[in-house]
Amino acid sequence: MASEDPATASTSPAAPRDRNGHGDKTFLGQPRGLANLFSVELWERFSFYGMQGIVLLYMYFQTTEGGLGIDREVAAGIVGAYGGSVYLFSILGGWVADRLLGSERTMFVSAILIMLGHIALAVVPAVPGLAAGLLLVAVGSGGLKATITNLVGALYSTDDPRRDAGFSIFYMGINIGGLIGPLLTGLAQQRVGFHLGFGLAAVGMAIGLLQYSLARKNMPHPARRVPNPLPRSQYGRYVGIAVAALVVVVLAVLTGLLTAGNVSDVVVWTTVVAAVVLFAILLTSKRVDADEHSRVVSFIPMFIGSAAFWALFQQQFTVITIYSETRLAREFSGLPLLGDWTMPIPWVQSFNPFFIIVLAPVFAAVWTRLGTRQPTTPVKFSLGIMFMGAAFLIFLPMAGTAAVPVLWIALIMLVATMGELMLSPVGLSLSTKLAPQAYPVLMVALFYLSLALGTALSGSLAGFYSEENEVAYFGTLGAVTIGIGVALLALSPRITRAMRGIR
Repeated sequence: MASEDPATASTSPAAPRDRNGHGDKTFLGQPRGLANLFSVELWERFSFYGMQGIVLLYMYFQTTEGGLGIDREVAAGIVGAYGGSVYLFSILGGWVADRLLGSERTMFVSAILIMLGHIALAVVPAVPGLAAGLLLVAVGSGGLKATITNLVGALYSTDDPRRDAGFSIFYMGINIGGLIGPLLTGLAQQRVGFHLGFGLAAVGMAIGLLQYSLARKNMPHPARRVPNPLPRSQYGRYVGIAVAALVVVVLAVLTGLLTAGNVSDVVVWTTVVAAVVLFAILLTSKRVDADEHSRVVSFIPMFIGSAAFWALFQQQFTVITIYSETRLAREFSGLPLLGDWTMPIPWVQSFNPFFIIVLAPVFAAVWTRLGTRQPTTPVKFSLGIMFMGAAFLIFLPMAGTAAVPVLWIALIMLVATMGELMLSPVGLSLSTKLAPQAYPVLMVALFYLSLALGTALSGSLAGFYSEENEVAYFGTLGAVTIGIGVALLALSPRITRAMRGIR
């Protein structure tokens, strides 16, 4: 669709109108508010993945190299715990949006927290800066993740024909940010140092916030509404719960129950307990009828499969980062204009968003062409999981090779991305379709918990990786994951029947 200049956009009665009745100014034929959200999400993903591309290296590089000298296994565990916490905080962010601030204000405050987190990483030295930065970014990213998709939906009426195209444009912003972020912060880290890389992440988030602030008035009024306001009489109760939770965490740290070495395991078990509780609530509630009960049961094996997928996929920020630093042949000589050049380590993390940008339209075209003949969701899930397991097996031929070609890791990420496109786009949609009418939010929370569990596991599993046991590590995880995918494929007819009419 051709871009339309806002200054000359059509104001005729035939022009498409958003849910506020505004039809005079558009962004690529979409409501102008989409440009604001597109920018915020692009820069948030730029900052998020840009920071995540270098933060593990910052932790375990020696102080002489600008790092903190933290044990490599401990550092990988912290990254996994941080990534899992983002999805746990997304549940908290959703609650704040629904009960206290509304989606628009929650998103705005969350973006500010993200920027402050990157500033802390950039200017506050050593471990205090690391702790403050990761906590602020985790809370902020969780809050933004929980709200910004709802804000995109709020731009359209339910029957607006532009809705799907708008979400496609928005999704492209996510991957553009994810592609550029590691490229620029990785180059800054290599040429100047880690703190410049973190500073670039902060600047990126500030740019997104500035543009959004200048055009904030374009957001629809429903986005500012609090759907289910918390009665003021209950404020004290929830403040008490928050304080009690904070006290428990502080005491756990002071007594040594929670340490940098076990934080990823703590997040794993916290997520498991939360998932069990949510499933129990849904399966025992009298407000869930027989069909809805069956659908909740059908989601259990897909929850397990999703967690297994993300436990491997999210290792691009733990094990694959370590692998890129120690095993890849990143040195190139005699390049035109560049001469002798070493590729920055974080650039490996740009392979995934690049392949998504290239392949997402292909997958969308295939599913559209197949129509009702396309595989059911359980089959797509199982294929995605098997692709992810196969990606880990591709590491095996290079075991023992002194310098692994960069194109080999690109091949691995290509196969992993194909698995992601099989599983990720349909996962959140499926959770909304299977959700009981009385508990729509809890089912979405369960999907996010599968991501939290898998991401935290990626940090815990990284502790078992070493260059000496690559065959056992990649071979075992790849084979087990393929086995989970095969088991899910075998169960897919029963799962589909249990979904009671949902594909």
